[in-house]
Amino acid sequence: MQRDPRAYLWDVRESALAIQSFTADMDATAYAGNAMAQAAVERKFEVIGEALNQLAKLDAAMAARIPDLPQIVAFRNQLIHGYATVNVGTVWNIAQNALPTLLDAVQALLDELA
Repeated sequence: MQRDPRAYLWDVRESALAIQSFTADMDATAYAGNAMAQAAVERKFEVIGEALNQLAKLDAAMAARIPDLPQIVAFRNQLIHGYATVNVGTVWNIAQNALPTLLDAVQALLDELA
């Protein structure tokens, strides 16, 4: 049985909100010094990338409405498979600068599908 596309979007939204929660009271230096926060954030980025990868397989038209989806999936692959070492500063930058745009796009799709 196929999963509802909204479930993948929900996974992305919840993981993005968790990342924002994990990093809410931190700056880049505090994040770089907190291995537990780094592990938690990276895990949630893995969930985001996998959910979007599965969404793309299930509903390509909907997935195409997610900005930078191929880059998000590639980032997940880097985190999991270690194709390239991911710098702590890069993860921080993505969490602070790219994640809000992704969250807005996903929330808009969820609102539309509700």
